[in-house]
Amino acid sequence: MASDDAAILREKPATPFHDLDHYLAIPRVSGLALSPDGRRLVTTVATLNSKGTEYVTALWEVDPAGQRQARRITRRAKGEAGAVFAANGDVYFTSARPDPESTGGKDSDDEPVAALWLLPADGGEARVVLSRTGGVEKVMAARDADAAFVVASVLAGSTDEDDDAERRKSRKDNKVAAILHSEYPVRYWDADLGPAQPRLFAVEPGSEGESGKPGTVDSAAPLKLRNLTPTAGSRLREAESVISPDGKTIYTSFAKPLAKADLRSVLVAVDVATGTQRVLLDREGMSYFPGPVSPDGRFLAVVSESDTTPQEAPQVKLHLLDVSGQAGLEDLTPLAHEWDRWAHPEAWLPDGSALLVTADDDGASPVFRVTVAAGVARGSVTRVTPDAAAYTDVVVSPDGAAAYALRSSYEFPSEPVRIDLATGAVTRLPAPAERPQFEGSLERVETTAADGARVPAYLALPAGASAGSPAPLLLWIHGGPLGSWNAWTWRWNPWPLTAKGYAVLLPDPALSTGYGQVHIQRGWGDWGKAPYTDLMAITDSVVQRPDIDESRTAAMGGSFGGYMANWVAGQTDRFKAIVTHASLWALDQFGPTTDSSQYWLKEMTAEMALENSPHLHVENIRTPMLVIHGDKDYRVPIGEGLRLWYELLSKSQLASDENGQTSHRFLFYPDENHWILQPQHAKVWYGVVEHFLARNVLGRELPPPAELGL
Repeated sequence: MASDDAAILREKPATPFHDLDHYLAIPRVSGLALSPDGRRLVTTVATLNSKGTEYVTALWEVDPAGQRQARRITRRAKGEAGAVFAANGDVYFTSARPDPESTGGKDSDDEPVAALWLLPADGGEARVVLSRTGGVEKVMAARDADAAFVVASVLAGSTDEDDDAERRKSRKDNKVAAILHSEYPVRYWDADLGPAQPRLFAVEPGSEGESGKPGTVDSAAPLKLRNLTPTAGSRLREAESVISPDGKTIYTSFAKPLAKADLRSVLVAVDVATGTQRVLLDREGMSYFPGPVSPDGRFLAVVSESDTTPQEAPQVKLHLLDVSGQAGLEDLTPLAHEWDRWAHPEAWLPDGSALLVTADDDGASPVFRVTVAAGVARGSVTRVTPDAAAYTDVVVSPDGAAAYALRSSYEFPSEPVRIDLATGAVTRLPAPAERPQFEGSLERVETTAADGARVPAYLALPAGASAGSPAPLLLWIHGGPLGSWNAWTWRWNPWPLTAKGYAVLLPDPALSTGYGQVHIQRGWGDWGKAPYTDLMAITDSVVQRPDIDESRTAAMGGSFGGYMANWVAGQTDRFKAIVTHASLWALDQFGPTTDSSQYWLKEMTAEMALENSPHLHVENIRTPMLVIHGDKDYRVPIGEGLRLWYELLSKSQLASDENGQTSHRFLFYPDENHWILQPQHAKVWYGVVEHFLARNVLGRELPPPAELGL
């Protein structure tokens, strides 16, 4: 072997998780679309650019039969996403990549926005079919008709596309960023809302004379937009919309503003021919969201979510709505005592006899079949996929024999699979990316809480953990809190830390989904009680194992998990270190300042918020804490992190000393939000966490990431 080759082999890590650069470079698969004839699957793959500074997406084709290797079908630096098949087999997608046919012009230096592209079914190069100044956010298409639709934003006062383009240009040229609001909310997660508002548009043929307008750029086949919801205002923000198979109706959620800055979602049918809007479901205390439309167009799957109160957690139910007007809204899962889960409708079987849904269920998110055909079995639920994995993006073959989906678990990231609907057998398809290998093992563990409730968890163990070499333990607390540890996550991934020798415990305490309404209700309004005691109970159980070192433990969490990490810090000193990311600290401050105050302030009374607020226990904190927060986080505003940091340094038992030094640390991201999205920032995140844990849990000094300039 040549010396250079030997050097390369020596530098290659044992697994991608042993080196953060290799971990970040693992391709990421998302989204799945099936052609009308069932012969083509298209997915999106994100990979690092050459500088390692951002992810770039491309469309890949996957063979549904599982015989051919996956192949890349688009190649541009700006990336593509949101693939949708038209009825004739063409593929629509959005991309901000430059138009190869464009000759530039006075606006050629503008930052590109997403346009609508088309990849012909019979081959050939992808081309822009519609571009507009404000961009295109999402594309949808009818299954059985030549009908395409887009979601795109317009400035509230615009009269048409030309006027919208002029208004945008004026704001840009004059460097005006101000927004005048008259409604709530004004921001969402990491986005400032307004002045643009989303609209639903029909994509229609244009005339040759219209090819130069802002709505159209492809003179060979000019297209134009017809605004179906010109008076929607802000009602379509974060809306969920589906298209009827014949392309004649759009079913969508509409935000309905209420008194005292409250709102909920109603269900609306939009007639494509006329733009007429008809409210189908509007009930006080309830929000409605559309699922897929039945193959014959008669039935609409509907998800309802009840408003929360300080005493009652939300209830999420699956319904069937007869949109032909012959019947009303029917609860599709009346046997709630037998199947108490929050279903997400995915796809109909072609004969309309059943609906495929996914739902969190005991550390997984399987595919279930819900019978729709009339009879005694109507509403009965059968589990289809037997494995402990999470399924998304479910689509069904035209003959109804198979379904296709993306599947992940804590053992592998999302990958395309074929599901035999007769047997439930799941076959992994040749994927755009191979499964990354990790060292160690994953176990399912559980304990019983003091009230008799079951507390389940996953435990990721490092290779070599044994009674003779017990591993330090990291308790990782999930966010939500209405969620579950059941699917692969790039942000909270245990394997980079198991590669460093840690065992990672991923529990589902009270408030977690997938265990029935009672498990959620146990912690409702009492975050500091059952969720906390559940976490301590499962930790107590796991540290009794001979392969776990009880003397070296730490706790971590983000969002609600960060809240709980803060609460843990004020209740016990059993942990050597605590990492709190994007965390709630003072609940009386958080409630009125989060982006969705109307939701939060219905969840707890002012008295309940104070009773469960970590900031009131800061003087008990004697554990070193690593605080992580992004300045653009609107869900948990930066004020939570700033106040937590000040009060740790001024009031905790590890407050700064006479020289201003402290054991606490604050990792601040001026340009990140609730999540750390930029690849190099994620690398710094893991690096700082490793540095902090090594010092406080292992008693070792690891240098912080060099990129910090320390």
